[in-house]
Amino acid sequence: MDLKTLLIAAALAAGLPFIGGCAHPGHEQSSSEVLSDIALTTRVKSALLMENDVNSFDIKVKTFNGTVQLTGFVDSQWQIDKAVQVAATVDGVRQVKNDLVHKPAQ
Repeated sequence: MDLKTLLIAAALAAGLPFIGGCAHPGHEQSSSEVLSDIALTTRVKSALLMENDVNSFDIKVKTFNGTVQLTGFVDSQWQIDKAVQVAATVDGVRQVKNDLVHKPAQ
C-alpha cells in the first residue's frame, strides 16, 4: 500500500466518529444530509491529497449543505487558486468558500 492510499484511507476513517455532532444550531440537518456532507468533505480532502503541488496537510475542509469551506495557511496564491479549483470540481460541491491565507515568506 503506497503512502497516498494510506492517507486517503486515514482521511476517510477520520470523519466517521464525528457523525453525531455535525448539526449547527439553528440549521438542523437530517442524518442523511450530515452523512452526505461528511462524504463530500472526505472526497474533497482526498482530491487535495492527490495534488502534488498543493500542501494539502495545511488545508482544513468543512462542509455544510454542499458548501465547502477551505481554511489554513499555504505557501502561495497559486496553491490557493489550485485548492479552490480542485474542491470546486469534486462532484456534489455546490459552492467553495475560500478562507485560505497566503503565509508570508520568512
